[in-house]
Amino acid sequence: MSLYEKIVKGEEKIALVGLGYVGMPIAVAFAKKVGVIGYDLNAAKIDLYKNGIDPTNEVGNDVIKNTKVEFTSDEAKLKEAKFYIVAVPTPVNDDHTPDLTPVEGASRILGRNLSKGSIVVFESTVYPGVTEDVCVPILEKESGLKCGVDFKIGYSPERINPGDKVHRLETITKIVSGMDEETLDEVAHVYELVVEAGVHRAESIKVAEAAKVIENSQRDINIAFMNELSIIFNKMGIDTKAVLEAAGTKWNFLKFSPGLVGGHCIGVDPYYLTYKAEQLGYHSQIILSGRRINDDMGKYVAESIVKKLISANLPVKNAKVAILGFTFKENCPDTRNTKIIDIYNELGEFGITPIVVDTTADAAEAERLYGIKFASMDDVKDMDAVIVAVAHDVFLKLNRSDIDGFFNAKNDVKVLADIKGLFKREDFAGEDYSYWRL
Repeated sequence: MSLYEKIVKGEEKIALVGLGYVGMPIAVAFAKKVGVIGYDLNAAKIDLYKNGIDPTNEVGNDVIKNTKVEFTSDEAKLKEAKFYIVAVPTPVNDDHTPDLTPVEGASRILGRNLSKGSIVVFESTVYPGVTEDVCVPILEKESGLKCGVDFKIGYSPERINPGDKVHRLETITKIVSGMDEETLDEVAHVYELVVEAGVHRAESIKVAEAAKVIENSQRDINIAFMNELSIIFNKMGIDTKAVLEAAGTKWNFLKFSPGLVGGHCIGVDPYYLTYKAEQLGYHSQIILSGRRINDDMGKYVAESIVKKLISANLPVKNAKVAILGFTFKENCPDTRNTKIIDIYNELGEFGITPIVVDTTADAAEAERLYGIKFASMDDVKDMDAVIVAVAHDVFLKLNRSDIDGFFNAKNDVKVLADIKGLFKREDFAGEDYSYWRL
């Protein structure tokens, strides 16, 4: 009997290693069909899940309360499973080199609890070769088992889009791969239990790793092109959004928009690919050029705000500025690798300490990572400039009257930066507003 058949019959379990924005929804999805152990070394996070609280907002508290996932921070519990899915983050260091610490740590934990006949599938985004060249030796060392003999490995890149209620695990085609045909079959059958969109069988683990890392690299490059256009069109006095709406009427025009590229995927994954390329003697040109443009956009936004303050005859130093939104994307509490911090820090170079408002964000995480305490919407008053930085639903509801109330009534000109282009330019076309957007 195959491992897949044993899982379906309830004789074996699946274990998720890492219960963040990716791992937790996967665990919940599988638990509707088979036995699932959800492991994370963060005991505080496990306590939240056990108490029916979803800190990620990915599936909601009601789903967490009713899920059959066995949440645990006790690694010994992993011994009860045979099919493992590793979904831990893969960030970059300050010098943009890959930080494999989380995936290496997960491999060590898993290795200590691995038994014969197991299959380990990695979902973390990595450069081609990490699964076989980095993770397997750790699993073998910690377990004393031999890969290919005592246990098998596969790779199935995560494609979950945090905060997206449409493109979910179940609705996105899943790339699967295995070290051999038998393993590929097992991995494919297991994921087919929950992925309604079906699976794509990659011909090798390295192909699957490469496919994932170029998905976000492609998106990064396209956004970088939009950001460069935004810089050019702003110098020309042309509204970028209007240009893109016009160009978008052509059937094959790719509809991307300018913006800040943060988070732990698009702004990170390209560096994994260029790192490996440089090890092989090739220095990326297009990918790294795109990264430089996108990494500099926070600085560009801050400098543009300062120029608007000067044009409005408002003193820059100690100007009262509010930033609405701090997460890396809309309607998601995650603040890791947010590029809003670049705007905040750059304004600080000009003697401005903005207040930051974000009722959606994880406030404790923001204070821990960046030392920033959020203000409330009631604190946004008598401002010289307001930056609407993230397209949270709560900000989409703001009207002209709401925004008027944010500013110092004594100022002749109100500086409004609408980074995501949420509002109609014509609503702020009067002489009393200096409206700017990417």
